Amino acid sequence: MKRIAKNTLGGAVAVAMTATCAMAQDIVVGVPNWPTANATSHIIKLALEQNLGLEVELQTGTNAIIFEGMDKGSMHVHPEVWLPNQQNLHDTFVTEKGSVAMNSNSVQGFTSVCIPKGFAEEHGISSIEDLTNPDTAALFDSNGDGTGEIWIGAAGWASTNVERIRAKSIGYDQVFDLVEMDETIAYAQLDNAIKAGEGWVGQCYGPHYIFALHDLTTLEETPHDPERWTVVQPTDDPNWLENSSADVGWPSSTLHVFYATSLESDFPEAAAMLANMSLDSDALSSMAFEVAVNNKDVEVFAAEWIAANEDRVLGWFVN
Repeated sequence: MKRIAKNTLGGAVAVAMTATCAMAQDIVVGVPNWPTANATSHIIKLALEQNLGLEVELQTGTNAIIFEGMDKGSMHVHPEVWLPNQQNLHDTFVTEKGSVAMNSNSVQGFTSVCIPKGFAEEHGISSIEDLTNPDTAALFDSNGDGTGEIWIGAAGWASTNVERIRAKSIGYDQVFDLVEMDETIAYAQLDNAIKAGEGWVGQCYGPHYIFALHDLTTLEETPHDPERWTVVQPTDDPNWLENSSADVGWPSSTLHVFYATSLESDFPEAAAMLANMSLDSDALSSMAFEVAVNNKDVEVFAAEWIAANEDRVLGWFVN
């Protein structure tokens, strides 16, 4: 219960802090901590400013904080919501409260567990079930403590909680340390491991630049079965882990823009644009590659992308 209380307080403080910003700006766009969302948020900001003359602010935040902000009016846009990862937030704020709307134009995505292809072939690792073998887990011991490490995602990601549930359900939590860390650090460790010919295993998802950068193998899993997928998030149940079970692969994912329904009355043209906005997996992968790998300034990238995709962007503003 202490963890839930801490998260609730943190969300309340963050929303209160963004409220001042919201009063000074027309629209506040949330910026989650992964590359495609970062790029998309900057594109949304610039598109609204250039085409509607609005003042738009960017504000970093976790999924839960951005949804709370959209509900309370201190934030207005989440640039990239993954479903079913954030299904609990969708159900609360879209279905129950009606304070948030979902853009129905989706981008297809996936979530899995990956290891470098060469390392997988060298050691005969092909299935997620292989990770339950203590001898296999030992191959991923990078700090010499006798236990392998697996990256399950960043703190604040719903998928991180799901990977913890899956580790418990499949059983590799018994032989691995489940590591949460920022994605940039995790993938830097992946890069170092590949160069050294050492083991690395962790969550992977797409669209993502990492598959253009490295040759990775997604581990084989039992196909998704809704009957074997009971996932509860910490925000919904203090005993979420023990009350959850998921020993099968992830369902297919979809990515959507979400926005506060208050925009429909306050800035209807902006709401219409956010409802019409459409991207694709190739565009998102390219965005992430330019920002995260080529280290292009994200503001510069957004301006260049909009200039190169003028017809697409103008199409978002057609009712």
